Amino acid sequence: MELRKIQEEIETSGLSSGATKSTFSKGREKEEEKCDIRTEFQRDRDRIIHCKAFRRMKHKTQVFISPEGDHYRTRLTHTLEVSQIARTVARALRLNEDLAEAIALGHDLGHTPFGHSGEAVLNRLYAEGFEHCDQSLRVVDKLEKNGEGLNLTYEVRDGILNHRTSGNPGTLEGKVVQISDKIAYINHDIDDAIRAGILKEEDIPKGIIEVLGKGSSQRINTMIRSIVNESINKDKVSMSKDVHVAMNALRAFMFDKVYDDERAKNEGEKVERMLSDLYEYYIKDYEKMENEFVEIVKRGETVERAVCDYIACMTDRYAVSVYGKLFVPSSWNIY
Repeated sequence: MELRKIQEEIETSGLSSGATKSTFSKGREKEEEKCDIRTEFQRDRDRIIHCKAFRRMKHKTQVFISPEGDHYRTRLTHTLEVSQIARTVARALRLNEDLAEAIALGHDLGHTPFGHSGEAVLNRLYAEGFEHCDQSLRVVDKLEKNGEGLNLTYEVRDGILNHRTSGNPGTLEGKVVQISDKIAYINHDIDDAIRAGILKEEDIPKGIIEVLGKGSSQRINTMIRSIVNESINKDKVSMSKDVHVAMNALRAFMFDKVYDDERAKNEGEKVERMLSDLYEYYIKDYEKMENEFVEIVKRGETVERAVCDYIACMTDRYAVSVYGKLFVPSSWNIY
């Protein structure tokens, strides 16, 4: 069976000149025999979906810490929404949809428990600093498969590392994920904020509504159409100026009204205490961590690095559970 070669030929003949063809991938750090069915980027997508870090995202905070309700986004549902937007844009621009999907699915694997609050704590505690994009790459390179890593292609790894606004992805597909991430979180965070009673749709400035539309669906549609119209048949990924300005204004509005909300700050203080206590505890006695993280130290890395990895990999509920066992007295009965 040479189905892979057929798909590679379809990529070469059907994708745009700026698209990244899997045939011309810069490859993997460790060479492997190619699959006869899937392209290299399809293999990467599958490896990410089946890894432990991907499953853990379903119990990690997106914005609202431990929300009461079944409809708030988690890190996993955010990732799926980014993937959907990125695939739509990539297909419309005749870019490599498989590459965009793989990057999107892997971009947040390194996120801490409790979202950006947890990220800020680890960045303060760990001397070398902590950013989730760096940690996402570390997850796929060094932590998955008992330290062997997933051995992903250069292009997927580059997209994961550079997905933040400050990053500079080396492929157009990476740039698609970068902007799709922003489209997804701005709009679904508004949806969740309205559900939480922090915002009302009418609170959004009228000038933004006039450009982007009313409701998440209209706004996402406006942003995607703007990208496609501005970028089709061009070696770039961009929005029209008016939509880009409105999107950034909406992002600034969310920081002012939601991300820096007093209630969020109060919960963030609890996260600070919890993760700081866990970090200090395991620094003093790292052998009490799960064995796969003890092995990181045995492989020659620092205790601080291993403890940072351990805490970053925790889900919200696992962190709370471990904290309770270590620091909260348990009840006991005398008969």
